[in-house]
Amino acid sequence: MEISKLPLDEITAEFETHRIGARIDNYTYNEADLRMFRAIINNAVKQQGRIDKMTNQSLNDSWPLKRIDPTLRALFRAATSELLIQETPPKAVVNEFIEIAKAFFPTGREAKLVNGVLDNILTMIIKD
Repeated sequence: MEISKLPLDEITAEFETHRIGARIDNYTYNEADLRMFRAIINNAVKQQGRIDKMTNQSLNDSWPLKRIDPTLRALFRAATSELLIQETPPKAVVNEFIEIAKAFFPTGREAKLVNGVLDNILTMIIKD
């Protein structure tokens, strides 16, 4: 949404129609729980200010959220949204999003960053 500037309903439809369970370039994407997918996205948009604030608090002062790669920003927002929904065990959420980071950034240190940031955010959520 941040890059394309498309509205939420168009982004959701794009993923549901052309990504979830689709076959692209000899790769078949996994199926997904569409109810949970929509809940995560809707919650991320609804609570983006809160989510971004928690993410900024978890990042190094010299690397605020606005300096982070847009894919990582989206990942932090989706992961934190799912943590806030509290339907999935938190450690499972963190582990899944670490794996997503590895898929997008297979040679970088982004997975470690995701692990650290999400662990900090999880601590904040537990304190609330």
